[in-house]
Amino acid sequence: MNTLLIVIYVVFAAAALLTLWRIVIGPSILDRAVASDVLLTEVLCVLGAEMAINQHTRTLPVMLIIAAVGVFGSISIARFVARRDQER
Repeated sequence: MNTLLIVIYVVFAAAALLTLWRIVIGPSILDRAVASDVLLTEVLCVLGAEMAINQHTRTLPVMLIIAAVGVFGSISIARFVARRDQER
């Protein structure tokens, strides 16, 4: 395995652990939503780095689906929080 790929995996694994920590202890739903977006972005970055290093485009559809899930999830949470704030 390429040394650069190992370094990338270690850095992103540390960032993912910190992000998971934020998801677990996040004081509000918005903190957890932002942390989940960051986690999805980290997954996209790892897949993109792996694609660039190994010079292929096989994981591109997976990246597009993950990005779409992240966008629609963020929109859903924002609408839920906005509606809940209006009811108060």
